[in-house]
Amino acid sequence: MTKYIFILGGVVSSLGKGIASASTGALLKARGYSVRMRKMDPYLNVDPGTMSPYQHGEVFVTEDGAETDLDLGHYERFTDVNCHKTDSISGGKIYYNVLQKERRGDYLGATVQAIPHVTNEIKEFLKSDLHGEDFVLYEVGGTVGDIEGTLFLEAVRQFANDVGRQNVCFLFLTLLPYIDTAGELKTKPTQHAVKTLMEAGIQADILLCRSKMNLGAEERRKLALFCNVSPEDVIIALDADNIYRVPLAYHEQGLDTQILKHFNMLEEAPVPDLTEWNKIVHTCSHYEKEVKIAVVGKYCGLLEAYKSLNEALTHAGIANNAKVKITWLESEQFENMTQEQVNEALKTYSGILIPGGFGVRGIAGKIKAIRYAREHFVPFFGICLGMQMAVVEACQSLLGIENASSTEFGGNCTPVISKMKVWEQDGKKQIRTDNSDLGGTMRLGAYPCVLQEGSLASKIYNNAHEIRERHRHRYEMDIAYEARLKEKGMNISGKSPDGLLPEIIEIPNHPFFIGVQFHPEFTSRPNRANPIFKAFIEAALKYDIQGKV
Repeated sequence: MTKYIFILGGVVSSLGKGIASASTGALLKARGYSVRMRKMDPYLNVDPGTMSPYQHGEVFVTEDGAETDLDLGHYERFTDVNCHKTDSISGGKIYYNVLQKERRGDYLGATVQAIPHVTNEIKEFLKSDLHGEDFVLYEVGGTVGDIEGTLFLEAVRQFANDVGRQNVCFLFLTLLPYIDTAGELKTKPTQHAVKTLMEAGIQADILLCRSKMNLGAEERRKLALFCNVSPEDVIIALDADNIYRVPLAYHEQGLDTQILKHFNMLEEAPVPDLTEWNKIVHTCSHYEKEVKIAVVGKYCGLLEAYKSLNEALTHAGIANNAKVKITWLESEQFENMTQEQVNEALKTYSGILIPGGFGVRGIAGKIKAIRYAREHFVPFFGICLGMQMAVVEACQSLLGIENASSTEFGGNCTPVISKMKVWEQDGKKQIRTDNSDLGGTMRLGAYPCVLQEGSLASKIYNNAHEIRERHRHRYEMDIAYEARLKEKGMNISGKSPDGLLPEIIEIPNHPFFIGVQFHPEFTSRPNRANPIFKAFIEAALKYDIQGKV
C-alpha cells in the first residue's frame, strides 16, 4: 500500500524544504522504492508563471508543460523522476477550481465554505493521478502558522485520518539557532513550532533540525521530550557545502531508517545503493580543473531566479571534472558602456552564457556581450532570450539591419523576433491572439526538434536526428532571415518537425557559438549533465588551455 510523507516547515522560511524533500525522495529511491514528488503552495497565484523571479525565484517547467515552483526542479534532479502537471498545486488554483464548480452549480445550491469544500478540493489533489507508487512525498510550502496555509494543514490532517494514520509520516523541518553570546543551540523555537503544528491537529513524527553544529545527547533527549517524539527521530541537518552531499548526510543521520521504521518496513527494506551519490560528492571535492564562466543576465540580484541554470553548469563541471566558477553579471551595467569597455570587462572569462528572460531591461547589454563572444571567438551559449538576442545581434552587425529587434520590446523596429500566433502541440493547432491571457500565450513543455545532419548540435546530441527539450517562451525567430544569415555564417541547425520554427542557431566557423530556443537546464541531472551544457564547459576548458584569442 502507498505510504504518504508530508514535509512541513517551522520557525522560519527558507530552511530548504525543497532540498529536504528531494533528498528524502532520493534516499527512498536508492533503496529501490518508487517515489512521487509533489508540491503544495498556499499563495493565491494560480501558478508562478506570471510572478517575477525576484518574487518567487525560477519558474520550473515540467515535461508536460506546467509552470511550477523551483522545488520541482530539485525533485527531478535528486530523484531523476519527472514531475507532472498534477504534481503542483497552489492556493489560487484550489480557490479557482472551487469557484468554477460553484458557478457551474456542482455544489447543488449548497453554501460553499472553507470546510468542507476548499479542504475537499485540496484532498482531491492529494489523491489524484496516483499509480501505486511506494511513497508519495508532499512538500507543504510556507511556515506553520502562516494564515494562507491554514486550510492546507486542515486538509492534510483530514487526509491522514482518511488513509489511516499508520500510512502517513509527518516530517517537520525546523531550525536550531545558535546564540553566540550564550554559546549554545536553542531548542525553544522548535518547541513552539511543534506546538503550533499540534494546534492544527498534526503531530510531527520526525524532526529534521537545521543547525550549524551537532546536538548533544542531552539536548536531543530534551527536544524529543518536549516535541513528543523519540530521540532517534530527532535528525540533525547540518549545513552542507554542497547540496548533493545532503542525501548522504541525511542517511548518516538515519533519516531513511527512521522513516522506514515509522512505517514498520525496516526489516524487509533493501540496503540503499548510494554509489552514484558518493561518486558525485567525490568529484565535487576533487576537481582537477577550473573554468571561469560569465552569465550575463537580468535577474542576477537573486540567484534563485537561475536555480536550474546554476545546477546545470555544476553538472557540466562534474561531467568534465572541472569546477565551474560562475560570475553573475547584470546586463544593465553594459548598456552605458562602449563595446570596447564591454570587451575589456569580459576578457578574463572562458565562456559567455546569456540565459532566458522577459522584457526590454538589459537587452542592449546582452547584445554587446554576444558581439564580444562572436567577434573574439569566445565560447558562447544562448538560451531562449539569449538565442533570440544572438539572432538580433547578427542581423544588426552582419546584415546591417540597424533597427533589428523583437516585437516584445515595442517601438519602431524591423521584427526578426515576434510573438507566436499559431503552432502545433501534440498534433493539435494552438492559436493565440494579442488579447490572450499573459499566462496562456507560451509554448510550454517538451517539444521535438529535428537536428541538421553534421551540425554542431547534432554532434552534441550524439548524432541524433531528433531530440526533445522543454520550452517556455512566447516569441520566435522569423525563419524568413534564414538564408541571409546563412550567407554570413550563422546556421539554423535545429527546427520544429514542420520546419517553421527555428530551435537552434550556431556559427560553424567559431570554437563554440550556439543558441537554443528551449531550456536545456531543466533536464540536466548531477549524474547526467545535459549534452549542450557539457559541451559548452568542454569548449570553455579547451579555450582556456589554448589561450584567449
